Amino acid sequence: MRAAAVEREGRTGARNELKGKARTGRVALDDLVMFTRQLAVMFNAGLPLLQALSILEEEANDNPNLKKIVAMVSEDVEGGESFSAALERHKTYDDLYCSMVRAGETGGNLDEILNRLAEYMEATASLRRKIKSAMTYPVIAASMVSAIAIFLVVFIIPQFAKIFDELEVDLPAPTAILIALSDAIRANALPIVAGLVVSIVLIRLAGSKTAIGRRILDMLKLKMPVFGPLFRKVNISRFSRTFATLQKSGVPILLGLDIVADTCGNVIISDAVRGARSAIQEGESLAVPLAESRVFPAMVTRMIAVGEQVGAMEAMLTKIADFYDEQVEATVESLTSLIEPLLIGFLGVVVGGIVLAMFMPLFSILGALQ
Repeated sequence: MRAAAVEREGRTGARNELKGKARTGRVALDDLVMFTRQLAVMFNAGLPLLQALSILEEEANDNPNLKKIVAMVSEDVEGGESFSAALERHKTYDDLYCSMVRAGETGGNLDEILNRLAEYMEATASLRRKIKSAMTYPVIAASMVSAIAIFLVVFIIPQFAKIFDELEVDLPAPTAILIALSDAIRANALPIVAGLVVSIVLIRLAGSKTAIGRRILDMLKLKMPVFGPLFRKVNISRFSRTFATLQKSGVPILLGLDIVADTCGNVIISDAVRGARSAIQEGESLAVPLAESRVFPAMVTRMIAVGEQVGAMEAMLTKIADFYDEQVEATVESLTSLIEPLLIGFLGVVVGGIVLAMFMPLFSILGALQ
């Protein structure tokens, strides 16, 4: 009996340790989509929840974090908890996910809810990929231009400066400025690098840890001259699709607005959604406070107003999300075609300007020799 008790205690301790590790792990969105889609298929096929979770646990061998989490969820369900309550214990499943599963459990249509969740997450993943494709090229190109310019300023210009000193050449203003800049950068390289690193860290901390910093960064994102309209379209699409998915799943409107405000990805839009929630509690419609916030375009608020009037809110929100997804794709394509020549021109101006400034004294020397 004592040995059995010690063995049970050891297994319990191991499970607790496993839970602690799993709850700090992260699961990629694509893996979560696959988990949700497979679970929906098994429900449609009539498999019990515990059996479906057991199969998914076995198939997650290449994803240790997901495997641990599924094992813990299965253990909690087997212990008598509901599926949604078991999911709420893990950060992998956000409020949107858990609320929709809870609505599916209550309405008896969990398989349908899981399919909607998978479709929603697939659309979200597709939107993220489009944004990454729009941002990756300019970031890489700008980094290469900066690296080339720094290399020229730090390593090449000093060599030319030595030649000019030996020849005692009168330097043109652009050349003198570049040489002075090169000397300043080389003399203060460590403070400059440390200042850049500290600035980046402080900006990231301010944006993630402080409400004021997050608000400022989100406001700047929406007002950026080139990428601002793209970020606004992405946030409106996310708001519309998330709210439509929650409405289709039977989540109450006030709870749905709370979830949307927490998941829309921008503090400015979150405040507008929370303001609309307060107005609904006081008896107003959803479209009026959204229009007064001046965050949402008139087309969006008017379509929401029509959806409220005719009782087709879900359909209108889905159409808005589809429209802005198409707008995001078109904007990404136009930005890519616009940024490429701009970056090439910027590269020509920066690198060409540095090279020209360095060769100007040589032209003067050759002219004097002739």
